[in-house]
Amino acid sequence: MVQQLVALVESLRPKGWSKNVLLYVGLVFALRLSEPIAFLQATWAFVVFCCVSSSGYLFNDLADAEQDRQHPRKRLRPIASGRVSPAQARALGTVLLLVGLGGGFLLNLRFGLVTLAYVLLNVAYNSGLKRVVLVDVFVLATFFVIRAVAGAVAIGVPISPWLYVCTILAALFLGLAKRRHELILLGDDAASHRSILGEYSAALLEQLITIVTSSLVMAYSLYAFSAENLPKDHSMMVTVPIVLFGIFRYLYLVHRRDLGGAPEEVLLGDRWMMATVLALGLTSVAVLYLRS
Repeated sequence: MVQQLVALVESLRPKGWSKNVLLYVGLVFALRLSEPIAFLQATWAFVVFCCVSSSGYLFNDLADAEQDRQHPRKRLRPIASGRVSPAQARALGTVLLLVGLGGGFLLNLRFGLVTLAYVLLNVAYNSGLKRVVLVDVFVLATFFVIRAVAGAVAIGVPISPWLYVCTILAALFLGLAKRRHELILLGDDAASHRSILGEYSAALLEQLITIVTSSLVMAYSLYAFSAENLPKDHSMMVTVPIVLFGIFRYLYLVHRRDLGGAPEEVLLGDRWMMATVLALGLTSVAVLYLRS
């Protein structure tokens, strides 16, 4: 019984919930972190996205079970390994989907619609978009953008253009890095494990990563220097070196075979990345709330 429960929890991919921390970005940068109601709304939104994202993971793993069994790491997933049956996965995924959508519309209509958009995009991705070259990476990036937008909508604050630009570039960076890691890890058998990998090459991904990385550094630097909601003394510029170190560290990990795949694995599996994210968060809060 305990082993079955552990397998069910593992099938939800709780490490993936770390991506949903993006829903707090709007709360922090709108200077509403100290407001209890806004914090509870953001937390409600976080829980909603944990439900719908885990539902998506379950249905994705059901669809990819055969391919996952041939993967050196994914074959250990609960559904691929047989520790969670397809019937259990479908039932749990359906319940989480209904709870998530219901909770989304209960918070407010706009947030509910954003949550529904996330779910529909997830369905489209699993139904075929993940097999279309380049589109697959842009869809993965859009998931991150939707999270950031959802966080702003949940507490009713305006969505900054900088939120779109920096989030989409950061998400593209993560998505391309993930594809490169998969391609290198799986080697000549990459296409048999995930057909879309046959459309990419390490050289192409390196070029795309270089373009996106340069754009991300420039965009974040411009944001830190010129965004209207930041302190007028440009003190947010102190976060630029932290961001640069985080990007460099991530690239270093991507070039290792044992780490550098899914963003949550990199974040939770490398103490330097965890320290960098923590330093960025604390420094940003200090600048925003002490210098404003």
